[in-house]
Amino acid sequence: MTKLSVNINKIAVIRNSRGSNVPDVLKVAADCERFGADGITVHPRPDERHIRYSDVTALKGIVTTEFNIEGYPEKKFIDLVKLVKPHQVTLVPDPPDALTSNAGWDTVKNEAFLAEILKEFKPLGIRVSVFVDTALRNIEYAKRVGADRVELYTEPYAHFYPQDREKAVEGFAVAGKYAAEIGLGLNAGHDLSLLNLKYLKEKLPMLDEVSIGHALISDALYYGLENTIQMYKRLLLD
Repeated sequence: MTKLSVNINKIAVIRNSRGSNVPDVLKVAADCERFGADGITVHPRPDERHIRYSDVTALKGIVTTEFNIEGYPEKKFIDLVKLVKPHQVTLVPDPPDALTSNAGWDTVKNEAFLAEILKEFKPLGIRVSVFVDTALRNIEYAKRVGADRVELYTEPYAHFYPQDREKAVEGFAVAGKYAAEIGLGLNAGHDLSLLNLKYLKEKLPMLDEVSIGHALISDALYYGLENTIQMYKRLLLD
């Protein structure tokens, strides 16, 4: 079954808005696991506008499922990942001031850079996933630099899903099949929701993991966190 990793950045946004520890990011992470999440994802940024670096180190002692740290591989991020040693690191190409991730890596142009970054993590036994679009060339070069998985940037799928879901998923199905053929694991994330997740899973049965934060936390305001996690997990059933 495809695993559900819950991105808890939005919990930290709410906490930071009041300068207190409510809601408690560590407790929410533990609750997500207790409610059925298969993993916890965080995306720390240099300005710490949501998840703080101290949160990430504290979560190391809390998370009992899979811990995924995603972000742009500048020195502070690299040092953090090497300290925490999560199960997985997901490399994204967004600059520090980006509102949210909005593109995948050009792995051809950044081949040498990514290869050097992977040398930092692979000896520590950390699984490395590279955030990419559906261009097969970018998936091919992710394999060349030594990645274990790619994470497909699914915002275009989510955007076009309401208009024509078959057309929206077409390139993703081809990309997923190609990744599997060349021996890469497959993750997906960005703007996945209760509306579009099931169809993506149907067309990409080889999916190892989806990482969902904004929609899931928003849905939890209406349905409750435990119920929402179970709703998402049911959509991932084979």
